[in-house]
Amino acid sequence: MTGPAAGWLDELRWDKQGLVPVVTQDAASGKVLTVAWMNREALSMTAASGEAVYWSRSRQRLWHKGEESGHIQKVLEIRLDCDADVVLLAVEQIGGIACHTGRERCFFRKLEDGRWQETDPVLKDPDLIYGKR
Repeated sequence: MTGPAAGWLDELRWDKQGLVPVVTQDAASGKVLTVAWMNREALSMTAASGEAVYWSRSRQRLWHKGEESGHIQKVLEIRLDCDADVVLLAVEQIGGIACHTGRERCFFRKLEDGRWQETDPVLKDPDLIYGKR
């Protein structure tokens, strides 16, 4: 699957920056945890290691999910959509926290009556996860 040729990577439709969006969902609940980006190296590393590795657009570097927080994502399945331009990861979220805000998922705001309402609780204070920044 991840051999030297890795021709499977050529089947993706990478954007002009060499990236593809990645939807990450909890394999057990089906909840969407986050949306991130991967380049070829990140996707190859993810497939080889069984842990999510993304491309951080803000830091311009590879980002092993959980490298600072310990909240790694064990990848159970990698899927490609019908247009070959979006990847879906089914993961086991270690520690139950995927968001840097200390929540289960990044999608914790819901539009209600024309306003964004926070609907998901903070499970752990981000300062306790990352230290004061």
